[in-house]
Parts: sequence; structure tokens; C-alpha cells
Amino acid sequence: MTRPAAETAPTASGAPPPEAVTPLVRGLAVLRRLAVADGRLSVGDLVRATGLARSTVDRTLSTLARLGHVRLEDRYAVLAPPLMELGNVYLAAIRLPGELGPLVDRLADELDESVSLAVPDRDGVRFVYQATRRRTMSLAFRIGDLLPAESGAPGALFAADWGPDDWARWHDRRERDPLGAGFPAVPPEAARAAGSFERRIAEAGRCGWSEDDQLIEPGLVAVALPVRDATGRAVGAASVVSHTSRHDVRSLTGQLLPRLRESVAAMEAVLAGPPPPRLDGEPTGGRHGELTRAAKRELGPGFVESLARGLGVLAAFDGVPDGPAGATLSALAEATGLARATVRRALITLEHLGYVRCEGRRFHPEPRVLELGYAHLAGLPLSRVAQPHLVGLVARAHDSASLSVLVGDEIQYAARVPTVRIMSVDITVGTRFPAHATSMGRVLLAGLPAAERAARLDRLDLTPLTRRTITSRDRLSAELDRVAEAGYALVDEELEEGLRSLAVPVRDRAGRVVAAVNVSMHASRRTAEQAVVELLPALREAAAGVEHDLRVAGRFTRVRIP
Repeated sequence: MTRPAAETAPTASGAPPPEAVTPLVRGLAVLRRLAVADGRLSVGDLVRATGLARSTVDRTLSTLARLGHVRLEDRYAVLAPPLMELGNVYLAAIRLPGELGPLVDRLADELDESVSLAVPDRDGVRFVYQATRRRTMSLAFRIGDLLPAESGAPGALFAADWGPDDWARWHDRRERDPLGAGFPAVPPEAARAAGSFERRIAEAGRCGWSEDDQLIEPGLVAVALPVRDATGRAVGAASVVSHTSRHDVRSLTGQLLPRLRESVAAMEAVLAGPPPPRLDGEPTGGRHGELTRAAKRELGPGFVESLARGLGVLAAFDGVPDGPAGATLSALAEATGLARATVRRALITLEHLGYVRCEGRRFHPEPRVLELGYAHLAGLPLSRVAQPHLVGLVARAHDSASLSVLVGDEIQYAARVPTVRIMSVDITVGTRFPAHATSMGRVLLAGLPAAERAARLDRLDLTPLTRRTITSRDRLSAELDRVAEAGYALVDEELEEGLRSLAVPVRDRAGRVVAAVNVSMHASRRTAEQAVVELLPALREAAAGVEHDLRVAGRFTRVRIP
């Protein structure tokens, strides 16, 4: 459904103001180019795409890598999940995904159709939340994807509020890019929707809702209503999306629009109330400040401090007390620990590039922040999130590392990084083993609620796999209690003679154990005691890295876990 990615229209018009922070402009250009390339690009191609000097790109990438936003793999730069912190800043500020998401999920369940939330982004529309149905033909847009306003139902609702500058921007973009090459998330035929755009805007103004009769793609139909805040401003749009095999536009609006109206009214009642208190702990801006100071000491001239500070200012919106109402310069300076002059220059730069807007004395993050790789990163499964941390673990342990999940009474390997040895453990992704006889399985079983764990134990087949396999339910139950208390499991030749493994849990944002990470080795490599002493710290550090990325990626999106 997508075309080869093309660079979107320039993010800013005219030359940067004199106060702009040039390294911040360059750093954001590098991130945008990586996002356009779907998250991965060779350093050489990045130099050619940005027009920057190789030394500038190298220093920029070193800085972004040290902040965790990018990984460097051989000759390639790859976007990393911690970069989603910047998009989360915007999503937290608008309140829609966090507070309205449960209402969207409920409506999708009731209607058995996909339901989305979208926001206006100048002459485009960005998706910020989705509840999709598992069907062969279903909605495929990602959180953060940008669509032209003329394509789809929400754009006509937002365009009803456009002024002369907005229309001038739209006409300019249409003249420069009539086929919509700057919107790789939609197919080429979506460009035909421009011809009916003004008519659909007028119809939306009369009836209060908008429809999409196969504008984006043949077979796809939708109806959308505006979602307004306490001031009556349309801050988003809720859409019900279906396929012509289930509905045409007439049946979609006739049967589902009344229920959509009820749900939107509930959404607007939520937005009319105060935002809930933040529960995420330390503000992100403070973490950026600590990373910046540590990285500057570590990398010296190779670290671009002004780039890191500028990104820290953007991240700090998430930590100010009145975040949804915008942040003052003073509040951002306090959150980052930076001088007001430094914060002011960063804000001037971010405003010029379209990532921040100023209203009076308050600054607000803009939806354009989501163009910094959010759509690509929001689609990563747990296995991709974990892979770089497993690579680092193998480098420290010099033995194979894996991540698995619980499937029934078995574990299933979801990610694995083997080590190179004459005698190594040969396991592939997708392999399953009985949970009770593996270190990762015991970590996963130990992490279950007590009643569920007891029910699992009652039905487990404890047939011995080696002479060491625990076959007593009482002994296994006691071992799981020990694993839950100690936070790790050591299995010594119970799955296979000569195989020893050590595992720790991986928890999601809610504290639930959703996966396990282990190191496996031949028993001759280390004694059981040596394995715990030598490997447990590295294992826990790798699991903590996966958990951090899961917390960031899972704040407003769902990370796919097998």
C-alpha cells in the first residue's frame, strides 16, 4: 500500500532566524532523513541526502547515538526506540491518545470496525491513535503517519477552519507535488481526492461530519466527526473505517454514525475536565540533562552539546506541571537546568522548523514532532526492540543470548543472538520448549499471578527430559517462589545434558512480566555459581534496556509481543 518514501515538503519557510541553533537544525535534518528512509540509512547516503559534511554527520550521529535516539551498526545509522520520547511529548500534551484511547477501543469493540483518532498538521492529517480489527483487509496506517488533508474523512473537517494562509500553503503544496509523493503512507491514486476537496469541506460544514468513499484506496470507506476541546476548537477527529465488503458509505453513516456521535460526546466530556496527574516519574527533560553532561565528559569534541540541549528542551515539555496548557520559557529552563538564553534560542529554532508554536507566553509542541521516526518506531515488535540489547549482552557474556515469551505451557523464542564457538547452542527463533524445564520458562511462570500460576502447575506435563529435570509439582512450585523472590532463574542440565542457562524477567509499563532474557552455555564453560556471579549483572542490565525501550514505545502505542 505504500510507495518508496520521499522527502516531505520543507519543514520551514525562509532562512533560519539569526538566533537559530545551527547544530540543532542539522540534527533534526538527519533524523528526518532517517525517518524518510524508514529508519535505516548508510552514513554515506545520509551525507548525500542532507548535503552536510561527513565530519558534521559523524559528530551529529555520535551525539544522537549517545542520547539513545540512534544506533550505529557498521556503516549504518538506525533509529532507536528512545527517540519516541520526543513524539510522546506531543501525544501527552494533546491528551487524545492517553485519555481518549479507552473510549476508542470500546467503540471499536462494539462496532467491530477500526476506529482512529487523527489531528491536523498544517495541510495534512496525522494519526495519533488506532484500534484496528484483525482482518485480511484492514487499516494499515501507523501512528504518526501523515496524510494529505484532501485524502480521507478527517481533513475536510479540519479544513473548515482554514484561513487564507492555510489555503495558500495547500495550493502551493499541490502545485509542487500534485501526485502526493511527499506522503508515502498513501497510494498514488489518493491524489485524485483533491478535485472534490472543497465540495466535501462545504458538505462537512453543513452536516457536521465527513465521509471517505474510497478516496484513499478502493474498497476503503470511512466516516469522521470532529472532537472539540472545552473552547469548541476541533483538536482531533474520530473516524470509523470499514471495507466495502462490509459497508458502503450510506450504510456506514446510517448504522454507525449515531454510535460514533455518542462516543465523541463522551470524548469531549473527558477533554472538558482537568488532565490526570502524570504517573511516569522523573521528567524526561531531566534525563536528557544528565545524559548530556555525561556524554560531554565521555566524547569531548565529538559530542554536539547544543544539539543535545535543543532536544532536551523539546523533551522537557513532558515534565512541566502545566504541560497540556503549554510551557513558559521559565518553566522549560527550570526543567532542563539550562540558562534562559539557551532555552530561548532552542525554542526559536524549534518554532522555525515547525516543531513548536508560541501562543502568548506559552509554547506548545506541534504534531510535526511525530515526523521524527515515530511511525517507523511505533511498528517495531518486541523482538526488534530487544535485538540490540541482546547483541550487547552477547558481547559481554561471550555466550548466546535469547528472548522468549510464554505461549501456552511452552516458551517460544522471539529473538536470539548466537555466539561464535566451536561448540554452541543451536536454537532458532520460533523454537518452543516446555516452560517448566527452561530458565526463561521459570521466569515467565514465576511472574504469573498466583492463581494463574497454580492452575498452570496443575496441568503441566512434568515428564523428565534429563535425569536432572524437576518432576515434582511441590519442588517446582517452591522453585518458582524462589525465582520470583530472587528475580532470576538458573536451570542446570534439566532441558538437555550439558546445557546450563540463566534468565531474568522483562516487564512492561504496568510491571507485568511479558518476556524473559537468558544466556545459555555449555556446562563446561562455567559452574552454576560462576554463571550467576559473572552473568547476572549483564543480564539485568540488558533486561533493563529492553524495559526502558518498552516503556517509551508502549506509552501511546502497542508493542507487538508474539
